[in-house]
Amino acid sequence: MALFSVFQTTFLLALLSLRTYQSEVLSEPLPWAPESLKVFINSTHQCLHLQWSVHNLAHHQELKMVFQIEISRIKTSNVIWVENYSTTVKWNQVLHWSWESKLPLECAKHFIRMRSAEDDAKTPEQSFWSNWSSWEEVDVQNSLGHDPLFVFPKDKLVEEGSNVTICYVSRSPQSNISCYLEGVQMQGEQLEPNVTVFNLNHVAFIRETGTNIYCKGDQGDSIKGIVLFVSKVLEEPKEFSCETQDLTTLNCTWDPGSDTGLLKQLSQSYTLFESFSGKKTLCKHKSWCSWEVAPESQEMYNFTLTAENYLRKRSVHLLFNLTHRVHPMAPFSVLFTDVSTTNATMTWKVHSTGNYYTLLCQVKLYGEGEVTQHNVSVEVDGEQLFSGLEPDTEYRAQVRCANANHFWKWSEWTHQNFTTAEAAPSEAPDVWRNVKSVQGHSVVTLFWKPLSKLQANGKILFYNIVIENLDRSSSSKFLSIPAPANGTELNLDQCSYQIHVTAHNSVGTSPASVIIVSGDPGNKEVEEERVKGTEDGFSLSWKPQPGNVTGYIVEWCDRPRGPLCDLQWKSVGPTTTSTVVSSDAFRPGVQYNFRIYGISTERVPYLLEKKTGYSQELAPSDNPQVVMSNLTSRSFTLSWKDYSIESQPSFIQGYHVYLKSKAGQCHSGSEKAVLSDDAVCCKYKIDNPKQKTFVVENLQPESFYEFLVTPYSSVGEGPHGAFTKVTTPDEYSPILIRVILPMVFCILLIMIICYLKSQWMKEKCYPDIPDPYKSSVLSLIKSKENPRLTIMNIKDCVPDSIEVLNKQEGTRKSLTETESSKPTYLYLLPTEESYSGPGPCICFENFTYNQAASDSASCGHVPVAPKAPPSQLALLTSPENLLKALEENYMNSLGEIPAGETSLNYVSQLASAMTGDKFSLPTNPPEPALCSEYKMQMAIPLGLASPPSSGSSSLSSFTLLDEGEHYH
Repeated sequence: MALFSVFQTTFLLALLSLRTYQSEVLSEPLPWAPESLKVFINSTHQCLHLQWSVHNLAHHQELKMVFQIEISRIKTSNVIWVENYSTTVKWNQVLHWSWESKLPLECAKHFIRMRSAEDDAKTPEQSFWSNWSSWEEVDVQNSLGHDPLFVFPKDKLVEEGSNVTICYVSRSPQSNISCYLEGVQMQGEQLEPNVTVFNLNHVAFIRETGTNIYCKGDQGDSIKGIVLFVSKVLEEPKEFSCETQDLTTLNCTWDPGSDTGLLKQLSQSYTLFESFSGKKTLCKHKSWCSWEVAPESQEMYNFTLTAENYLRKRSVHLLFNLTHRVHPMAPFSVLFTDVSTTNATMTWKVHSTGNYYTLLCQVKLYGEGEVTQHNVSVEVDGEQLFSGLEPDTEYRAQVRCANANHFWKWSEWTHQNFTTAEAAPSEAPDVWRNVKSVQGHSVVTLFWKPLSKLQANGKILFYNIVIENLDRSSSSKFLSIPAPANGTELNLDQCSYQIHVTAHNSVGTSPASVIIVSGDPGNKEVEEERVKGTEDGFSLSWKPQPGNVTGYIVEWCDRPRGPLCDLQWKSVGPTTTSTVVSSDAFRPGVQYNFRIYGISTERVPYLLEKKTGYSQELAPSDNPQVVMSNLTSRSFTLSWKDYSIESQPSFIQGYHVYLKSKAGQCHSGSEKAVLSDDAVCCKYKIDNPKQKTFVVENLQPESFYEFLVTPYSSVGEGPHGAFTKVTTPDEYSPILIRVILPMVFCILLIMIICYLKSQWMKEKCYPDIPDPYKSSVLSLIKSKENPRLTIMNIKDCVPDSIEVLNKQEGTRKSLTETESSKPTYLYLLPTEESYSGPGPCICFENFTYNQAASDSASCGHVPVAPKAPPSQLALLTSPENLLKALEENYMNSLGEIPAGETSLNYVSQLASAMTGDKFSLPTNPPEPALCSEYKMQMAIPLGLASPPSSGSSSLSSFTLLDEGEHYH
């Protein structure tokens, strides 16, 4: 036990002595410490380049060393980077090392130092380090200048998705600076009082010209900005491949992927390197490159394609045998020889690819919807025979070739077209007719369908039509119709005819199509049946005929509502009794009519059945125009006779009559219905589509109703448009109308008659009062002294009679006071010895001028004595003397008559039938005419009652009538 304690103590002392020795060794500096450390700044790439050397190395001595480098930021204690750099050091060698800073160097101070050690794996690392070199300070801010604001880094290039650090340096720490990325403000972190940094993570590509970043102060006095170039990530080339067409040049292609989006001078480049030959070429294009094949017939190639841009590199490799990558060029000189109606020979040439190379060529022929393929082995020229072709048909042939020994790729196609020769038409035209009887003869419209391309075997030039009269075999007619006509019209009599139609091209004639037009069609009346169409068309069937038939014809119109029928037909065999008729012209909601004909053995068509239907029925599109009549207090009648059910988009099955009322009660024969607007009404149903009248009954007098008539079919009813309003009258209105209307008519008739005869009634009932100032006698006065005379004087007219009115008052007496006090009439009567008979009408008294005189007497006929003395005519022979006497008596009487006692009485004078001068009387005056018109008018004062006393007047006699003798 004591021995063990001594041994333990000895071991511990030995270990302590060894550690003391090592500490003394380590305390001595390493003789190969780094010296002459220099730091260079690259602001463009934000890099620090270090340069130093190691002294005390022997000449030609090489020593493997490791250098530990520390980098601090802002202050030496803030170490941000430590890295060990190993290299082999030679005598008098200058060493270099670079470091790229994530933070722009202008944003903060940096300090760098290093130490070295011998790179020996046998000795622990920590035992070889030399002393640290002194700190080297890097302060780029001192060289920035005196601008108030700076933003870094400038024009930095990064890849999309990278992290970038931005900073600004302000000369005024108190300024409030804001920074923006594409207009969006960024949030930063203050690094120093005048420095703020912004960390941008996963930056995105925006545009080729870069991303804009700028900073500005709160006063807006300084704005600084930078452009950050963001590149898309460089992709590895895809589908890298190389091939040759002539064994002299290799064409290498690849897919570059998406472009990096940089400017042209910063975009990626591609380099092609071949390892066996050691050659390298810079490709001028981004997706392909050419390589000259070595003249020493090198067969194996190992290519490396490198894509490189400013930020990274990408490489792909390809190893191949040249003879296995032959891609032949397209054949050329394709020709066709010996082309006939059904055969043709095709020849072509290929490009040479060296000796002992055989090509496999593939030939394809495209015809009328058919493709045939042939494979041919070719060394120099190729040839292929085509047979079984169609006449007058255009074909397209194409050929391509590939390496027959080591297939790599087909060459490009070489195309060429050719057309076979024409042949005579192989089929007869499909012919049909439409017969109409017009005034004792038949109008036959002949139709034929154009032959298909396969049937025509060439271009159809014309159609020949031969018309043979079967009743008179010697009679025939020939017509030639130029193509592309597909029909003609024939005027035939009532005989039977056989018509032959043939089609002709430049080579020959088609078989004839024969149809018979009978003089007696014998078409019986056939009941029309309804059919229902589908998306595939109309499925039609008919009963088989007991007799012999050669076939059936189904006829219809593609446009039944258009101006032209566009007649169509379909021929089927004699054993077929059903078919499906389809056409691209069929439209929903259009009614189509089909007629089925049988063709007898004599080629005479006869009608079998009629069918009608819609490809798709639609709801009625419009409602009938309804006329209301027979309106009573209890009912009214609706009619729509002009409504056509044939023009509707479906089969009309009947009508619905909707009736609205305030009461909302529905009587028998109707049912309640709720419309789309939730209105409740009564609905009457008419099941017969031909019934176009309806009587609405059981109504209430003086009630308001609304009605609507709409058709219905299997797919729905017509639109629910506006209702028509009607109000029923009361029960007594018709009676009143029968009484009032005739009365109103009579009153209106009387008013119209009175209006039309108003002038006549006015003249009869209340004639106009004549105006003396407008008397026609004024026009007879020819006064030279006063041409403007408008008032008559007594001397201006020749009176026929004089009326003297005496009004006596008090003691005043006139010459006639012994006579009656009533008005006295003075008449100057023409007398003639041989005259006898009733007295003439001398005057007409108008009592409007003298109301006093109206009570005294009336004007009448004056009895005249059968014999009158000639002296009575003295007045008529000397009217001037009479006028003078009257004027004198009139003037004298004015002095005797008091004012207010004189009145005028209007006397109308008869127009005589005398001729000549109106101021002279004929010796034999005619008889006075009846009182029928006025001639002159005059006014005589009432005071003129007696004839003059002197004999100055030539008046020989006058007559004073008694009171009862009021005859004028």
